[in-house]
Amino acid sequence: QLQLVESGGGLVQPGGSLRLSCAASGFSLEYHAIGWSRQAPGKEREGLSCILSSGGSTHYADSVKGRFTISRDNAKNTAYLQMNSLKPEDTAVYYCAAYWGCPNTDDSGTYFLDDSPLSGWGQGTQVTVSS
Repeated sequence: QLQLVESGGGLVQPGGSLRLSCAASGFSLEYHAIGWSRQAPGKEREGLSCILSSGGSTHYADSVKGRFTISRDNAKNTAYLQMNSLKPEDTAVYYCAAYWGCPNTDDSGTYFLDDSPLSGWGQGTQVTVSS
């Protein structure tokens, strides 16, 4: 089974930055698209961003467009989510997952959650934005 491990979460003040990592275990990440999502207490999981296996195409949800940047380093078997200008409403558990592609996008390229990842959902990493 594809296994991904998220890390890099923590407590940050509003306006701050964090970089989350998504490390693959037991398989090569280079053949898969990677998506990031988050889930806040009492809320549904929200899709945030997706990057194709080549890294040549990226997509974002409107809520994070312009603030978050998805990237990948296939040589390190790791994907990343750089989060800038963090807001209290970004507080959530963040998850990464593997897919065959990033099909859940609209005509403008906005990304929506794909709730059927190849890898399933891992433990996630907690991000708390608070002063």
